[in-house]
Amino acid sequence: MPNVTRGERMGGLLSYLVGPGRANEHTEPHLVAGDGPVMAWHDDAELDRVSALEVARHLDRPRSLYETEVAGGSVWHCSLSLRAEEGQLDDGTWADISRDFVERMGFTEGSGKAPCRWVAVRHGLSTAGNDHVHVVVSLVREDGTKASTWKDFSRAQQVAGELERKYGLEVLESRDLDRGTRGVSPAEQARAERSGAVEPERLTLARTVRAVAGAAPDEAAFVTGLREQGMWVRARYAAGREDVVTGYSVAAKPARGERPVWFGGGHLGRDLTIARLRQGWPDSPEASQAAVAQWQAARRGQPAGRTRGPRVSVGDDQLVACTREVQAMRAHLASLDPHDRAGWAHAARQTSGALAAWSNRVEAKPGRLARSADALARYSQTRAHVEAPAMARAAARPSLRGTTLMLMTAADNGRGRAAEAVLVRQLLKTAQAIHDAQVASGQARSAAHLAATVKDELRPVMRERPVPGWVSERGLDGSRPVVASTATDQERESARKIAEFVREANGPMHRPLGSPVPERLAEPTKAPYRPARPGPDRGIER
Repeated sequence: MPNVTRGERMGGLLSYLVGPGRANEHTEPHLVAGDGPVMAWHDDAELDRVSALEVARHLDRPRSLYETEVAGGSVWHCSLSLRAEEGQLDDGTWADISRDFVERMGFTEGSGKAPCRWVAVRHGLSTAGNDHVHVVVSLVREDGTKASTWKDFSRAQQVAGELERKYGLEVLESRDLDRGTRGVSPAEQARAERSGAVEPERLTLARTVRAVAGAAPDEAAFVTGLREQGMWVRARYAAGREDVVTGYSVAAKPARGERPVWFGGGHLGRDLTIARLRQGWPDSPEASQAAVAQWQAARRGQPAGRTRGPRVSVGDDQLVACTREVQAMRAHLASLDPHDRAGWAHAARQTSGALAAWSNRVEAKPGRLARSADALARYSQTRAHVEAPAMARAAARPSLRGTTLMLMTAADNGRGRAAEAVLVRQLLKTAQAIHDAQVASGQARSAAHLAATVKDELRPVMRERPVPGWVSERGLDGSRPVVASTATDQERESARKIAEFVREANGPMHRPLGSPVPERLAEPTKAPYRPARPGPDRGIER
């Protein structure tokens, strides 16, 4: 997992790498690889601050000699990390990986140009238990010319994938599938800890935006819904225009005396850019005009027009509509090719939005529903070129808009809990279908993660959200309705309808009470991953 950064202070970076670290996790810092002269001087001896500064001066010598200025800084730093479950590699393997990485990134004479000076530093496991190595490169070549960093982030990912296969390491599924979420930066984590928040603000905002987007029938309602949730919203317009919105940002309302922290839709999630969201909304001049009016109202601070009324009890008709909506989604998944990445990403996005809406309403702080929503959101984070061929089919896909809206606005009374008890079973089956599709398409790691989420988060929700006494668990599972002897006639009729709705939702599928994916597809297509055993090493090293 490569993580690329840039800077200007070579001595500062090397001093940090050989220092104690933020949590005293740096132990036995030493070089495992580097250019010829630096390895002749230091080899694999343990480094201290004095020797680290000597290494820094060596790496920085071409820049200082030729006085070459590099925009963005001449220090190129990339940490290459394994998952903690993969164990540790020995120094020799990390040295080979580092040399191959630098070679394929074009920093050596193999590029046909003068080489860059570089080192690879190893210094113990990270605080999360990840074995890793730090590759440090001077972007000024031996002849004073500048090394190219064009598309270095994406090239580093590509090279990392090639090295995973070459060295028999675990291949990162999200990279192979052009999928993945943004990680939480140390600064975001530190900000959350200082404020006493349960999670970084970006995660909370992403979940709220996904819930509002899942319930909104059009872009205007999306803008209004965000403002109803207490968010600050602003649009990004096309150059020279005020009637063409090309992006947006949101921020939580800051405390008195503080400035808001804005996050663009794409920074919240790949599925939350305005272009992706518009795939599920009507495209007409009237809809565009209404949306622009709401964006401009947000900019001027005008009151938001309500898109929803106050919370109300869930009626039988609404329960029918929501149950059939989930049924339509499951029927669609039953006929979906397990290798249709865009189609399964859409299902994950819809289910995640429904769970996020439910979490925002009933959880005072992020809990099981929030974690379930976040887990499913991981599988909706496809890149643009994966979605592009499927854009024409986006409008024809079933959605869970009505279900999401109901879970967001239902009053927490007896009938609301009965509706939730019905729907959580259907949403759980949808998650199981996504899991089985991952197994069928060879996504063993993703399938294991989602299976753990269903077991540890979604199933306990059914126990934590009790249903009214006049509805039995048997009735919710589709058998005959069993009601208390004290139930009213209306409650008995509701119990009968609930059982009827569940039987219909569980109707003739390949697997009526489980996943809609056929049994023959729910088999792994490759052997499970087995971590390599670490070879002889110097101890706990990074």
